[in-house]
Amino acid sequence: MARKLTDSVTFRRGVTVNGRLFLPPMLTSSGTADGRATEDTLQYYNARSKTAGMLITEYHYVSENGGPSGGGLFGQQLGIYDNHHLESIKSLATTMKQDGAKAILQINHGGLRSNGFGAEHGYAFGPSAIHFPKLDYQVLELTTDQIHSIIRDFGLATKRAIDAGFDGVEIHGANHYLLQQFMSTYSNRRTDEWGGSLTNRMRFPLEVTKEVLRVVNQYAPKDFIVGYRISPEELHQDGSGYTIADSNQLVKELNKLKLDYLHVSIFGHYYDGPKGSKLSYTQIYRESLDDETKLLAVGGVFSAEAALDAVNHYMDMVGMARGSLIDPLFGYKVANDQADEIIYEISPEQLKQTYWTKGLLDSFSLPNNGLPPLPNGDSIKK
Repeated sequence: MARKLTDSVTFRRGVTVNGRLFLPPMLTSSGTADGRATEDTLQYYNARSKTAGMLITEYHYVSENGGPSGGGLFGQQLGIYDNHHLESIKSLATTMKQDGAKAILQINHGGLRSNGFGAEHGYAFGPSAIHFPKLDYQVLELTTDQIHSIIRDFGLATKRAIDAGFDGVEIHGANHYLLQQFMSTYSNRRTDEWGGSLTNRMRFPLEVTKEVLRVVNQYAPKDFIVGYRISPEELHQDGSGYTIADSNQLVKELNKLKLDYLHVSIFGHYYDGPKGSKLSYTQIYRESLDDETKLLAVGGVFSAEAALDAVNHYMDMVGMARGSLIDPLFGYKVANDQADEIIYEISPEQLKQTYWTKGLLDSFSLPNNGLPPLPNGDSIKK
């Protein structure tokens, strides 16, 4: 039977989400210097409280040395490394859940990409002490004690998300942040139990996931959602990084931990796959997951037709990232038989309806910003 975008989806632990659409995590660059949400942040999420049945926050850094990553003139990445963030994330959860959506908080450590910490201290931490030409600060190797401390920080962040009223957490293991850095032979050149073989390189992301699940099993409601975000490949010209076969082995190990979902981060299109393969990334992972683990992905979804193709051939739920940036009511229009009214292109007129933060406006209006392009994006460039 063909799937519909309005189908409800029930996760392993029993919670049901309305519809097969979700809001993916996207940096708004709107936090305070110490990582708390601002009115700008809340306005952005308020405008998207109806866009899908499940909303995932932008990444929150779990350790003080793990962020901010990204950010800009008008705001920073959000944090969850201290109890003083509780009021911030409570307000975020309330705003996101006001129209019945499930709210998921994404937890992250930037590792060597903690550029805010690096700019302030002259160094950041990564799996190995390596010179990275694009960074203007040193990268120091994490000690074993620091690694265990960060693992505990992921657990503490999970407890704060539970206390704040979120319906779940997503572990950020993608986009070149710390969990992926441990997986990659480019950034991880350790010779101890945390590096070298694939088994050792997988150890850190798996230990983080186990700690998150331990805290969830101890403190959260039984239907609390736990997901993991992954980048399928990291391929460098010198042959370092990791392959789809490597990440698929990690997926098989994650599957043993019985997560609610796997979220695949795809820079291109949702149907993309490894070079030379007839299968997409999601189709490869599907074969490694049990039936109760839902498969989520993003990648170039700007229309209801594309979203429908995605959930019928490639995944269980599909995220509209740039699509929901352009039209915050994307999912609401789908659910109310108004899909033909979805706005697919940005314009100076539509910009007024997006409720972008100042940080997002700055990012997308600057030329050569390094972000995936928006349809008609040149119309709002400075």
